[in-house]
Amino acid sequence: MKNNSLTVIFSLLFFMAYGQEKHQRQLTKTKNSTMENKMKVEIWSDIMCPFCYIGKRNFEKALAQFPNKELIEVEWKSFQIDPAMPEVPKYQDDMYMFVADRKGMTYEQSKARHQDLIQYAESVGLEYNLDKALVTNSMKGHRIIQFAKNKGLGEKAEETFFYAYFTQGKNLNDQITLIELGKEIGLTENEVNTALTEPLYVQKVESDSLEAQTLGAKGVPFFVVNRKYAIAGAQQPNDILQTLERSFSEWQKENLQTTLETIHGKICSTDGECN
Repeated sequence: MKNNSLTVIFSLLFFMAYGQEKHQRQLTKTKNSTMENKMKVEIWSDIMCPFCYIGKRNFEKALAQFPNKELIEVEWKSFQIDPAMPEVPKYQDDMYMFVADRKGMTYEQSKARHQDLIQYAESVGLEYNLDKALVTNSMKGHRIIQFAKNKGLGEKAEETFFYAYFTQGKNLNDQITLIELGKEIGLTENEVNTALTEPLYVQKVESDSLEAQTLGAKGVPFFVVNRKYAIAGAQQPNDILQTLERSFSEWQKENLQTTLETIHGKICSTDGECN
C-alpha cells in the first residue's frame, strides 16, 4: 500500500513539473457528438413497378437538395405487386399485349398508355425500353436484394435490377442473368445462389410486404419517413423534400444534439494513472 501511494504521488509531481510545458504541444481539438443515429426513411418497391423506378429518381433528387442528407438512413424494402405471377406468363415478351390481356383493353390502348409512361420516365432521366421487357415474377430479384441489404448494398441492388428490367430488357428469372447482375451489385456467385436457395430470404420478402400493408400501403412506391409520415406513389421531388424537412425538424427535437469542442491535455484518470 505504501509503495502504491508513493507511485501516485510521484506521478502527480511529474505531471506538475513537466505537464505544463508539454501541454501546449499536445493540444488537439475534436468534436464529440451525442447524436450518432440517423432519421430513417423506408422505401417499399417492386423492381418491376415502373412508378417505383421513377419514384426512386424523384426521391434522389429531393435528397440531393436536403441540407442534412448525411443524417438520413435509407432502407429499401420488398413489395411484390403480384406474388402469384408465373415465372413465364402468357405474352411474357410482349408487355403491351400482356397488359391488354389482363386489363381487358385493346393492344393499341395498352401501347398508348405505355407510351405515356415512357415519356414520364424520360422526364426524370430514365430510359424505358418496354418493347423488349420480359414480364416475370419478381421474387428471385427480391431475394437477392434482401441478401445484398445485409452487406450494405440494398440501394445498388435496387438500381441494378430496375435498370436491367426497364432499360436492358433482361430476364430476371434466368439463373445466369441473375448471377451476372449479382456480381454487378458486388455479390459472389455463391452468395447469389445462397439468396436463391435459402428460405430465409423468401421470408424476408414476405415480411416486408406484410409490414407495408399493416402501415396502410395499397401499392408501391411507398415511402415512410421517421415512422410518422407516408408518401404514397411517385411524388414530385419538391413534395418529397417538404416531407423530409418537416420530419427532420421534428426528429431533431427528439434527438437533441450536443456538440462539445474538447481540448485534450495530460490527465489523471480514475484508475490512478497520470499521463
